[in-house]
Amino acid sequence: MDSKRDKDHDAEFEKITAVLLKSHTGEFDLESILFLKFRGLGVHDLGCIGECMNLERLDLSGNNIVTLAPLSSLRLLSVLNLSANRICNLEPLHSCDSLQNLNVAGNLISSTENLHCLQSLRKLENIRLKDNTYNYSNPVCRNASYRTIVLEMFPNIKVLDGERVVGRGSDLYQLCKDIDDTIKAGLYKNGQLIEHQDCKPWVEDTYWEIKRSNNAIIEEAYKQFNDVLHECRLLNNRATHVISQTERSMSLKKQPKQYAI
Repeated sequence: MDSKRDKDHDAEFEKITAVLLKSHTGEFDLESILFLKFRGLGVHDLGCIGECMNLERLDLSGNNIVTLAPLSSLRLLSVLNLSANRICNLEPLHSCDSLQNLNVAGNLISSTENLHCLQSLRKLENIRLKDNTYNYSNPVCRNASYRTIVLEMFPNIKVLDGERVVGRGSDLYQLCKDIDDTIKAGLYKNGQLIEHQDCKPWVEDTYWEIKRSNNAIIEEAYKQFNDVLHECRLLNNRATHVISQTERSMSLKKQPKQYAI
């Protein structure tokens, strides 16, 4: 009995239907749906999802999707997560004019030619074809010049595979990456990890204290890092203030009303 119920549940999510969309979002009208998440539900047929004409953010990661044809009508879609599916053709996305953020890591995209259809998307600034955190990739990423080709194809993108390539923070990221690569290179010899016996600190205790450098690149990275840190602190203060106000408002609502006679 339970196995039959599980099969019915799996079948329920295999194809996206109007009933499923309405029950999943609580909306009566498909055009009222702005955000949608169908993550890891075994979906392989996008069905009538194209009728959600005003959809802005869509998460279809971790499914069995092969074709994207129903997405071609979503002209207001700005964020799309298609990671961990079985997609090899992105052609239907060329009409998604508002697309800014696209994640297709963990699919079957075999060549940079499959990305040509996205070049007309002027707002696209974030593309992810591989994700080291989840060990997602695409066959195209095995190409040694893949990153260079993609950056030439999309000169306006700011982030590729989670790495900022232009704009604020890109210099700091590149600096950290270069330092990390240098350190890793010093740990190996002929592909073997070098083991050091009786290792001792090779610098004084005060060596790692933050000091201003005369190097212009490091100076700029230092300034950018402090600017970002300052913004984070401001956001944290604002969030704390809003939470405090909300908690105070909720506590006042919960207090029993008192009547004077």
